[in-house]
Amino acid sequence: MGRKRAVLVGINYAGTKAELKGCHNDVARMRRCLVDRFGFDDDADAIRVLSDADRTAPQQQPTGANIRRELARLVADARPGDSLFFHYSGHGTRLPAETGQDDDTGYDECIVPSDMNLITDQDFTELVQKVPDGCLFTIVSDSCHSGGLLDKAKEQIGHSTKQNKAQQGKREERSDSGSGGFRSFLKQTVRDAFESQGVHLPRRGGQQSSYDDDDAEAEEPSLDSGTDGHVKNRSLPLSTFIEMLKEKTGKDDIEVGSIRMTLFNVFGEDASPKIKKFMKVMLEKLQQGQHGGVVGLVGALAQELLRAKLQGKQEELKPAMEQEVHGVEEVYAGTAARAPHNGVLISGCQTDQTSADATTAKGLSYGALSNAIQAILAEKDGKVSNRELVLMARGLLSKQGYKQQPGLYCSDRHTEVAFIC
Repeated sequence: MGRKRAVLVGINYAGTKAELKGCHNDVARMRRCLVDRFGFDDDADAIRVLSDADRTAPQQQPTGANIRRELARLVADARPGDSLFFHYSGHGTRLPAETGQDDDTGYDECIVPSDMNLITDQDFTELVQKVPDGCLFTIVSDSCHSGGLLDKAKEQIGHSTKQNKAQQGKREERSDSGSGGFRSFLKQTVRDAFESQGVHLPRRGGQQSSYDDDDAEAEEPSLDSGTDGHVKNRSLPLSTFIEMLKEKTGKDDIEVGSIRMTLFNVFGEDASPKIKKFMKVMLEKLQQGQHGGVVGLVGALAQELLRAKLQGKQEELKPAMEQEVHGVEEVYAGTAARAPHNGVLISGCQTDQTSADATTAKGLSYGALSNAIQAILAEKDGKVSNRELVLMARGLLSKQGYKQQPGLYCSDRHTEVAFIC
């Protein structure tokens, strides 16, 4: 029988504009569940927990580097028969395209570590690609926009948001021709800012928002108490992310077009592999004299940052220049390599939706998906398949009044496999 190993991450972002309430509880409950129901060993070798509840332990903080380190350890030691599990409760965000290429119009779906050192959907996809055959890596992401977190994985339960997003991107590309997609990005940024505060805007052309007309900040039924409580979402609008990144880094000149460069400048080797690849492409374009197309949105600022890098210590560029990149399309937002086949993603919502962070009238806080999973497992004896779990979670959340729709992304053969193990 294989080993059972897990990494659990809960981030409440206490004291920030993005503070959540339920993420620490989600992780604590999942840890108990892994030990009591699934037979995980109750020690740090089997279950690693990263949380910002106790800030006195640097190695246990949910920073980008620490999360990547623990996930890399999890996969590097894996062997056939093992069951790997990753649970994330925290903010999600979407990073718009920054290459300046006309056909780069997508988004990178990301989770948001405590230090703002983003981990992208492609990072997760490449990680799962390293899982050996005979070993299964299950991911639960109770965060916003999480439906695209395991990019290229087959959508088993969802509403085909990837196809809808591609069609929407084509419409936006036509309507925003010549502006590098700036207007579509600006509209989405404004929408995100309003929706993070519970104000929902109608979609153009009669397209329905995933929220309909309900208030994401309004009181909704609570599973635990049966009484009203407070609900907010786990979406981090890009404008808020930029503000928080400025506070973390002390840099005031961060804006769309220079976000990835700033992340590389601040985190270097610890930055997302995709961001390091992005930097290599941008540096090579500048070296080749392709100034006009480096970044169409804020080209002057981007070129200034790139030139400063080129004129500085070349040692600082090594993390980027050592990356293997075969073309600019490889760093496009939303682009990923081959589909992972040894991974399962259970998302809190679809790519274009938000996930709820709820607090009951009695003061108990949790993520809506995390709470639904615990409720389902508590009532079901024996094994529950991935498909059964997601369908039941959808039904339960809908009954409670939530608009988010959990999704299942995996190969066909893993839909009926037991959740986790």
